[in-house]
Amino acid sequence: MIVGLTGGIGSGKTTVANIFAQFDSVIVYNSDSEAKKIMESSSIIKSKIIGVFGQKSYENNQLNKPFIASIVFNDKIKLGKLNAIVHPEVKKHFQQFVIQHKNKDYIVYENAILFESKSNLNCDIIISVYTPLELRTERVMLRDKSSRSAVEARIKNQWLEEKKLLQSNYLICNIDSNKTHFRVIDIHNILTKKISRFN
Repeated sequence: MIVGLTGGIGSGKTTVANIFAQFDSVIVYNSDSEAKKIMESSSIIKSKIIGVFGQKSYENNQLNKPFIASIVFNDKIKLGKLNAIVHPEVKKHFQQFVIQHKNKDYIVYENAILFESKSNLNCDIIISVYTPLELRTERVMLRDKSSRSAVEARIKNQWLEEKKLLQSNYLICNIDSNKTHFRVIDIHNILTKKISRFN
């Protein structure tokens, strides 16, 4: 079973994913980190990105994320071009990952743009992580040492939270860490029971 895990930037998706990862019967796929690995390891992807964004896209053979982010989060056309280069490769990589880990009860597919990239269509269950906008903004400003305007530009490129929540099976409100932890355990128990009914 594929469980999509999404939420706006700063909502705490990775924190939630790390709680799910503590269960032996579960494995997590972080699409953001895997995309970064692909962008740094594939010479074909590198050349395509340099072709669109220029030589400054990489520094010392490492992806220059701040440079790319400064462009794509202010230019939807460039963002679309980047997604068109990277997403098909991530999709192929994830398909291989699913085959490798078919012994697990379910795979948590963590993706910030699950709906925007239509990856939700490949998921059996969808979980959205929700955090109030102001708290999300403050978290990202602190985490990335970004300005408020830079964070707000990134948020504008994602679906509205309400739109995501309406299409999700489960909601995790990530404000209090203890409550978040117990909510993940509850959802895990529900999913495990659903799987056992079909086996």
